[in-house]
Amino acid sequence: MPAQVIRDTEGREVNLGALQGRTILINLWATWCAPCVEELPLLERFAHQHYGEVRLLTISQDRKGAEVVGPFLAERRFTMIEPWLDPESKLEQHYGAGLPVSILYDGSGREVWRIAGAFDWSSAEAAGALDEAIAATE
Repeated sequence: MPAQVIRDTEGREVNLGALQGRTILINLWATWCAPCVEELPLLERFAHQHYGEVRLLTISQDRKGAEVVGPFLAERRFTMIEPWLDPESKLEQHYGAGLPVSILYDGSGREVWRIAGAFDWSSAEAAGALDEAIAATE
């Protein structure tokens, strides 16, 4: 997992590289990305269904950061979508992918699975990838 520091809309920081020890799903998205916006409710449900098994980190690539992300998420009343920000798009550059992109890490910080583009988080493929990441962590 990259040792990238991200901030939320309140200015709290987290270093992604320090999150080892549990399964992490990173999703890069933006408010202006139609497939990203369509995918967010599916990610919200996935995170609810697998609460305690995986931590979902949705990281906005919006250049205006908290100014647009905070109101956007508040309007939709998500409870599992955390308002993490990467306005300089360092992670998008790191992964060399367009939006949306999701990367699943096992507890040792090893990338287990990656999907570019919108994805059906209610699918058997999503559940299988999570099972693989959890098994690698145990």
